[in-house]
Amino acid sequence: MTTSSDPVIEEAVFEHESGAVRTILIIVGTIAVIVGVVGIFLPLLPTTPFLLLAAACYARSSRRFYTWLLTNPWLGAYISDYRAGRGVPMKVKASILALLWATILVSAGFFVESLIIRAMLLIIALAVTMHVLSIKTRVEEVSEK
Repeated sequence: MTTSSDPVIEEAVFEHESGAVRTILIIVGTIAVIVGVVGIFLPLLPTTPFLLLAAACYARSSRRFYTWLLTNPWLGAYISDYRAGRGVPMKVKASILALLWATILVSAGFFVESLIIRAMLLIIALAVTMHVLSIKTRVEEVSEK
């Protein structure tokens, strides 16, 4: 078992007494990480909620996995930004919306024949767009070189 010098990690980890429960939590947490990573690339699948679920599972099952997730250079930022209420950079919002609308329009235009399904896809895209736009926009600090 690894130890961490980060007090946030140390305070958050409460490993369950039962080995069977810890194993189940690790499995659920790992599945949540996988789905969260897939969500990075699929615009209709959210990333942050699955990573938060994974963090909760790992915090109750394995200090090592919890520390790995929070300190991971790609995934840890999702969790820390959410916890700190920092918001999402405009560049990320623009990428999300561009990929979302490209995927929806291609799907509705070329792969879906039903007008009802096309309408549902467009309504979902509008709802996701409104949600993304409602999230606080983080102002990126410009570093001086």
